[in-house]
Amino acid sequence: MTVRSFSITHRTPYLAGSLLAFLAISPAQAQEVGQVISRTPVYQQVTVPRQVCTQTQVTSPAQTSGAGAAMGAIAGGAIGNAMGKGEGRAIATMIGVIGGAIAGDKVEGPQSQTQTQQTCTTQQVYENRLMGYNVVYEFAGKQYTVQWPKDPGPTIKLQITPVN
Repeated sequence: MTVRSFSITHRTPYLAGSLLAFLAISPAQAQEVGQVISRTPVYQQVTVPRQVCTQTQVTSPAQTSGAGAAMGAIAGGAIGNAMGKGEGRAIATMIGVIGGAIAGDKVEGPQSQTQTQQTCTTQQVYENRLMGYNVVYEFAGKQYTVQWPKDPGPTIKLQITPVN
């Protein structure tokens, strides 16, 4: 009865790993294929910053120029001056100036302005990212488990080296 012993090297799916494996092959090595029994994706939860922006309507009162109050004061003063007689003329003019200024300011009136204001914040969100696969395969009647960076498909390439 002959007892054979060998070691298995998993061929990496990367070009550099494949090239190194090819260059390292000695005449005693053989390339074999293992049958994949199962492959389970491995996910890792990672935090990713994401900018979230909201828009709100902001209403602000506009500034009046004062032109309405000035024109109202002039018009009110002229009307008050025309209505008053004697000493009452000064009082009527003063009341006309004040009343005209108030009325002129209301006519010009502060118009409110509505603007859209954007507010942005950075929030941390969680994402599940695929990190690789836990692969169970069979070769020469035995099962082996290996982590693989991508889905190997139904078979996995092996590099077999006999052990003396």
